[in-house]
Amino acid sequence: MTQSLAYIHPDAKIAQNVAIEPFAMIHGDVEIGEGSWIGSHAVINSGARIGKNCKIYPGAVVSATPQDLKYNNEYTLTVVGDNTTIREYATISRGTEEHWKTVVGSDCLIMAYAHVAHDCRVGNNVIIGNNVQMAGHVHVGDWAIVSALSAVHQFVKIGIHAFVSGASLVRKDVPPFTKAAREPISYVGINSVGLRRRGYTNEQIIEIQNIYRYVYMKGLNNAEALQKIELEMPPSDERDEIINFIRNSERGIMKSPFQTTGASETEAQS
Repeated sequence: MTQSLAYIHPDAKIAQNVAIEPFAMIHGDVEIGEGSWIGSHAVINSGARIGKNCKIYPGAVVSATPQDLKYNNEYTLTVVGDNTTIREYATISRGTEEHWKTVVGSDCLIMAYAHVAHDCRVGNNVIIGNNVQMAGHVHVGDWAIVSALSAVHQFVKIGIHAFVSGASLVRKDVPPFTKAAREPISYVGINSVGLRRRGYTNEQIIEIQNIYRYVYMKGLNNAEALQKIELEMPPSDERDEIINFIRNSERGIMKSPFQTTGASETEAQS
């Protein structure tokens, strides 16, 4: 159902059963999948590819021109997966020639006033909290949560199932399955609550804890820790995910405060 007061460019491709509220603006070169809802005063700019059953709330802006001075009006996209919700006044910029598109996966929740900048890659089932500000080229893995008011530095990577606490300044990579908090951003344990909610067994959670003991609790540098993990821990999807993430980190992973404060390992894993 499309309201007569909405603006829809004649070249926009709108699937069946899409609801577009009054005063929404849909520009040309836009595709919106079946069952989606576009709220009043939402703006869907050129280059947007919106999946099925998405909800885009009033005032949100999708596929805005990148806030990057190097952008030279090259043809780029913003891709949003199915069943994703973008709340009020959130903004998502389209890509630049660096990667040509910004991607937000399926089943995500982008809360009010959040910003996802150019060339970001947001996985599936991700939650981006209110007022989170993500700079360009940030990667967020599946099932990660970035809590409200956090600021994420450009090129940072946040691993799968990671949890970033509210009002964090994320300048370093956050490895998979971990919790990040404090200033500067630090390892404060693994995301055991989130993992249990998603069906991870106690044995898997203990394995992840043991892996991160090598990284954060034994006084090893990253190369030494990875070598010992590969030698002493049996192969598993979780082990390999952690090893590959740390090995491929370009900005470096967050550190642990517990190595210097004398806090116990039990406190670190709580």
